[in-house]
Amino acid sequence: MQLAVTRIEPWSAFKMSLLLSTAAAVGFIVGTVLLWSVLKGMGVYDDIDGVIKNLQSNTSDPFSIMDYIGLGRVTSLAMVIGVVDVVLLTALGTLGAYLYNVCASLVGGVQLTLTDD
Repeated sequence: MQLAVTRIEPWSAFKMSLLLSTAAAVGFIVGTVLLWSVLKGMGVYDDIDGVIKNLQSNTSDPFSIMDYIGLGRVTSLAMVIGVVDVVLLTALGTLGAYLYNVCASLVGGVQLTLTDD
């Protein structure tokens, strides 16, 4: 059986892209927290602080990398990137449905062949 996909409902594309981009954002945030925790557990940040203290001359205000890449700051940045990701991917998914509909009206859509086993 041959079928043609001649139209994608934009509302359906919006809902699906919203769901998938939200899942991607949650995965990104969880992955960021896990990576930060693994690096902290391995002592990477302490090693970087040690190298910087060796390079730094005696100052009254020593530099600490954890002031800049603490868990709260990294998680907040990951959440901001996740929200931007959700907005952009949802908009791109919906726009893609509109563009597909315009192109499908010109060329007839995508032809699919379905079989029954």
